[in-house]
Amino acid sequence: MTRKVFVGPVQIGGGAPVTVQTMTNTDTRNVEATLAQIRAMAAAGADIVRVSVYDEACAKAVRALVDSSPVPLVADIHFDHRLAIQSVENGIAKVRINPGNIGGEAHVKELADCLKVHRVPVRIGVNSGSVEKDILKKYGGVTPEGMVESGLNHARMLERAGYDDIVLSFKATDVQKMVQACRLAAKACDYPQHIGVTESGTADVGIVKSAVGIGALLLDGIGDTIRVSLSGDPVQEVPAGLSILRACGLRRDGIEIISCPTCGRTGIDVERIARRVRAGTADIKVPLKVAVMGCVVNGPGEAREADLGIAGGKDGAGVLFVKGEVPRPIKGGDLAAALIAEIRRMVAEQ
Repeated sequence: MTRKVFVGPVQIGGGAPVTVQTMTNTDTRNVEATLAQIRAMAAAGADIVRVSVYDEACAKAVRALVDSSPVPLVADIHFDHRLAIQSVENGIAKVRINPGNIGGEAHVKELADCLKVHRVPVRIGVNSGSVEKDILKKYGGVTPEGMVESGLNHARMLERAGYDDIVLSFKATDVQKMVQACRLAAKACDYPQHIGVTESGTADVGIVKSAVGIGALLLDGIGDTIRVSLSGDPVQEVPAGLSILRACGLRRDGIEIISCPTCGRTGIDVERIARRVRAGTADIKVPLKVAVMGCVVNGPGEAREADLGIAGGKDGAGVLFVKGEVPRPIKGGDLAAALIAEIRRMVAEQ
């Protein structure tokens, strides 16, 4: 088990549920626009949000952001340790740095002293594109071993300053390198890990790469907080991350819809009904497995693990089945509406 780190009230590591993070892409100095995006991320289910702090105006804006944010905020810092210190003094809950690019051990110690006073954790972020030249030369390029060596060297720099409230991350665009680096780090230390595939691309490609990399690690028991990095609106990263956690059995909140791929026996529009049911139950947080199956021949049997569902019949008709009960015909013909009503009835009775 990894160590406990607290980002405001949110625990990372130490057996806590895996959290979901994302990052704003607004101008941090524009407090109104940045807060609007943070609130949208929180509404989508984000546990922690990171903001770029790249000048003093951003560091000053941190106070207003922190005061109005519904979730803990992380300051993303490069090159200037003073911006990290200002962000901490303005209430930031966590700092993300690369200790190798903020001016040497003296600056690292100055930041560490500030972090200790305010009890703020730090994430050491190692990307495949930021590994030091001497390590690249040692390993003949970017390797998982070199990434981990870089991260642990940075952690030791903070440890020498008397500070160890640390989260590590090892990210790469190459899924295999990222996974291998995180596995090596998990064997080498007990610091919690923030995991993700960096620069994974647009949603159509990036979600797949992220699901493979993040999912592989989570199924290994590695990873304490995740980010799905996608080009475009960052709010879309949050449901993607939650879906990965649910697929790995680490989140059990809300409706999980099981729907068949359809075949020649299909008698209903499975995709349309499944989408309607998903949209019509998005507010429900009770964990239920709901099936939308295309035919009555195999539907109820194949959806045996579902709590309830529908199976299509001839001419768009169908049956409703609830675990432990005999399937019954749906009257009225609107299968989606009937299923949504049954879901809400079942939730109300729990």
